[in-house]
Amino acid sequence: MSSDYGKVETDVELKASAAKFHEFFTRRPHHLSNISSDKIKNCNLHEGEWGTVGSIVHWNYVHDGKSKVAKELFEAIDDENNSITLKVVEGDLLEHYKSFKITIQASPKGEGCTVHWTFEYEKVHGDVEDPHTLLQLAVDLSKDICSHLST
Repeated sequence: MSSDYGKVETDVELKASAAKFHEFFTRRPHHLSNISSDKIKNCNLHEGEWGTVGSIVHWNYVHDGKSKVAKELFEAIDDENNSITLKVVEGDLLEHYKSFKITIQASPKGEGCTVHWTFEYEKVHGDVEDPHTLLQLAVDLSKDICSHLST
C-alpha cells in the first residue's frame, strides 16, 4: 500500500446505549442539524430511504471553520452489531482524497457504549494531511448525540 493510503480511528465513550446511538445515526441523522447546529447545517436524504443500504445523504457541515458539503452512500448497515459504513461519493473531501470511507460502530459498555470511528482514505497526493480534525468533528458530534439521547 502506498503512503497515499491511510486510516485514522478513535473511540468515544458515551453514556447512551449502543443501539440508541446506532439508530439515531442510521435513521435520524437529519436531526443532527437541530442538536449540533454549529457543526451540521443540514442533512437531507438525496436518494433512497432513511436507514437503508444504498441511500444517499447530502450533508452541509462546518469543518475547520469553513462550510463544506458531502454526499455519502450508506454502503452497509448492521443493526445486530450497531455498525454503519458510509462512502463519500461527492463533495469537498474528494478534492483531497480519491476515496473516503467512514465506519461507525457502537459497542455496549456498561450502561453506555464505546463508539469506534474509522476513516479509510486514499489521498490525491502525498502532501494532503491525514483527516485528524475531521475525526475530532466526529468525536464532537458523537458527544452531541449522546447529550441529546440522554435528555
